Amino acid sequence: MTFLFVNLLLTLTWAAVSGSFTVHNLLLGFAAGALSLWLVREQFSAARRRIRPVKLLLLAALFFKELALSAIKVAVMVLRPDMRLRPGIFAFPLSLTRDFEITLLANLITLTPGTLSVDVSDDRKTLYVHALDCHDPAAEKRAISLGFERRIREAFPL
Repeated sequence: MTFLFVNLLLTLTWAAVSGSFTVHNLLLGFAAGALSLWLVREQFSAARRRIRPVKLLLLAALFFKELALSAIKVAVMVLRPDMRLRPGIFAFPLSLTRDFEITLLANLITLTPGTLSVDVSDDRKTLYVHALDCHDPAAEKRAISLGFERRIREAFPL
């Protein structure tokens, strides 16, 4: 049941990111989600017993909110005549410890317009993130920590 629920969330995320809710695209998203879950099946099986569905929905809602807000922010930045961009890479200290959680966080950051996960340190304590507008790295870190990272910890407790 949890596999199906998570796969449906992945399918809806796929459709939202691709901008197409056609039957064929939903089927493709479902297949891509099933393949993704199969690839992380060992981590997913261990985490499955600890998933909080309501918190997972809150994480998905946060992602869609951030997706929309970031898309608008990037569009405004790009359409400005002076295009005051200050791109940069910052080190985000991870409080997440499991590979599944770190991968999920990195993917949520990458799927959000204006940010890109670049690398994870060998000790898995730091995630390097490229931001299109990195004028305040401390604010970016705070937003990730209080947003995606907190929701992931709540949805997948230890």
